[in-house]
Amino acid sequence: MAQPAYVQGTLDTLLSADGSVAPAALSLRDTTFVVLDLETTGGAADGAGITEIGAVKVRGGEQLGVFATLVNPGERLPPFITVLTGITEAMLAPAPPIEVVLPSLLEFLRGAVLVAHNAPYDVGFLKAACARHGYPWPQPRVVDTAALARRVLTRDEVPNRKLSTLARFFHAAVEPTHRALDDARATVDVLHGLIERLGGHRVHTLGEAIEFAKAVTPTQRRKRHLADGLPHAPGVYVFRGADDRALYVGTSKDIATRVRTYFTASEKRARISEMLAAATRVEAVECAHALEAEVRELRLIAAHAPPYNRRSKYPERVVWLKLTTEAYPRLSVVRQLADDDATYLGPFSSRRTAELAAAGFHDAVPLRQCTHRLSVRTPTPACALAELGRCPAPCEHRITTDEYAHRAAQPFRTATHGDPEPIVDALLARITALSDRQRYEEAAVVRSRLIAMLRATVRMQRLGSLTRLPELVAARRDAIGGWEIIVVRHGRLAAAATSPPRQHPRPTLDAARATAETVRPGPGPVPAASAEETERILAWLDRPDTRLVETSGDWVSPARGAARFSSLLSRAEAAASGRDSAVCSSVTDRSDDRRSHRL
Repeated sequence: MAQPAYVQGTLDTLLSADGSVAPAALSLRDTTFVVLDLETTGGAADGAGITEIGAVKVRGGEQLGVFATLVNPGERLPPFITVLTGITEAMLAPAPPIEVVLPSLLEFLRGAVLVAHNAPYDVGFLKAACARHGYPWPQPRVVDTAALARRVLTRDEVPNRKLSTLARFFHAAVEPTHRALDDARATVDVLHGLIERLGGHRVHTLGEAIEFAKAVTPTQRRKRHLADGLPHAPGVYVFRGADDRALYVGTSKDIATRVRTYFTASEKRARISEMLAAATRVEAVECAHALEAEVRELRLIAAHAPPYNRRSKYPERVVWLKLTTEAYPRLSVVRQLADDDATYLGPFSSRRTAELAAAGFHDAVPLRQCTHRLSVRTPTPACALAELGRCPAPCEHRITTDEYAHRAAQPFRTATHGDPEPIVDALLARITALSDRQRYEEAAVVRSRLIAMLRATVRMQRLGSLTRLPELVAARRDAIGGWEIIVVRHGRLAAAATSPPRQHPRPTLDAARATAETVRPGPGPVPAASAEETERILAWLDRPDTRLVETSGDWVSPARGAARFSSLLSRAEAAASGRDSAVCSSVTDRSDDRRSHRL
């Protein structure tokens, strides 16, 4: 057996019916396996030491090819290996070295799943040999029959998972002899026996078998049936407990495939393990396409507050920065938008972020910071901020209401709905002044206030541009040639549909509009939906393959709005997070006036 013996079926026997292969999704019956065994000198996997290779290619119980050869290891053969295997140095002397054998072996493995008993050992030797002799390792999917046997067979059935023990248990036609081809053929019978047992565990595909062989918890194994019967479609899945309470809500382009991953070794989150122990069923909500699934997930999480979801649970817990309607307005953090004449900025995810943005405005314009209701007739004593020059002291009537409105209130109103340039310039000038005096910590504080202010203004103007529209209809091609269609009203997803391929999408679009949810406008940029929902819609609309079909008005943003400072915001965020090597000296080049500022 000095030369490789290689027998293979015709090419069409190696392909699936349609000529393509999706390995993880293939049934085990349709999967091509190369069952391999190595004999070695017993040393470390250092690229040498292989003395014999035996491999059998099978699919559906049929043998497709055989590869067998002795290999000259290039080193002395220990006597105990000769006693164990019967291989002598005289047998290995005329055999080809591993670098000559590897090309044929790698071609034999191409496109197949590698199977071995105690696979890490065999794979380790082959990978080391490839690395040593300059051959790329093909990264095949690997099935370890020893690991699979540990999951499938109990101690009552077999005392151990040795190949000889398993070969006797499954009545293998060939007895393992510590020769590579005999052991590979015995492993083939063991593999087929294990595959038969996997059917009782509802494991039918290659991907499921690989995951099943990994370590999973008893809870995952016991609850695996919860994934049965779910649709292979985009949508939302809800894990429910014995009291029918929603425990966890998720979304996927393929519900069935995603839910199955919760019962595999890849799922290691402690809170999910706890959730699976309490779950009694999984409910699926099919959706027209991925965007509708994302939106429904957000709404379900907001409605039910599942205990095992961490994000998007409380969309109502946002705050706004309000410019009060007084003779001398001030900034106030509020939880709700009111239908009044006040100016609002937000939404902010936390009070701290809102207060940070408010501090940025206080740094830039002379808005008062006290909470008193001031009279235009009766003066009141000034606070320390007036003495420090941080407040124009409207309490003592040192500034008129008109001047206060022009210098303090109007820049805030303009920044929220139009051009925030005066605020940005004032904060950048302050950062530059502090940096020039080497007061870098204080400059970093002002920078964080600039970031909070810009994030809020960019976000609100972007949201407001969509929520002002009574209706917007858009579509984009899906993967199979149909059209994904959405109807958006005041920033809320009112309807979603998918037009079948090779059909005109107009009937589907008209039906979606006719059945779409009625959405009424309200105060503020996100009155009809959560900010996160509207942002998901905006991200979908921003995709280059999305087409606007109809709008009930102009979808516009201010020409000199906050969005033109997006580059500045990105630089400031990079500097704040340390991604910019010059934390306090990042420079932005403004396209409107070409001025550079230090962050």
